[in-house]
Amino acid sequence: MAEQAQATDTGPRPIVPFLKLDPKPHLVAVKCGNCGSVFMDLKRVACSKCGSTREKFSEVSLSDKGKVYVFSVVHQSFPGIKTPYITAIVDLPDGVSVRANLIDVDPETAQKEPKKIFDMPVEMVTHVAAKDREGHEVIAFSYKPSKN
Repeated sequence: MAEQAQATDTGPRPIVPFLKLDPKPHLVAVKCGNCGSVFMDLKRVACSKCGSTREKFSEVSLSDKGKVYVFSVVHQSFPGIKTPYITAIVDLPDGVSVRANLIDVDPETAQKEPKKIFDMPVEMVTHVAAKDREGHEVIAFSYKPSKN
């Protein structure tokens, strides 16, 4: 109960546990100290590559840059969600992939010229997705084409 009360006294909240907002928005993962495998599941109890237990894991910050591996244009969704939008799997240089929406790319153009989207360099951005019951902002992340 005390944890719930404490949680309501905070400011903006990340929408997923692997999104950290301070000191600047970034994703985190756990890295196996035995074999170096990286996992987005922060509550993982063992490494699926070498079997090491959680004691050998350390939290690592992930790059905010990546490349689009694959994408899909979504035309139908839940009521209240604007369509079409693009969802993508983004490969990060840290050895993991993450699913997120791709913004600042026209869905119609993406469907007509998909080769322009595959392997496109992208960077992570955050935005307010909603407000919780207490009125705090809920922060989500997306990727947009990188200017580099």
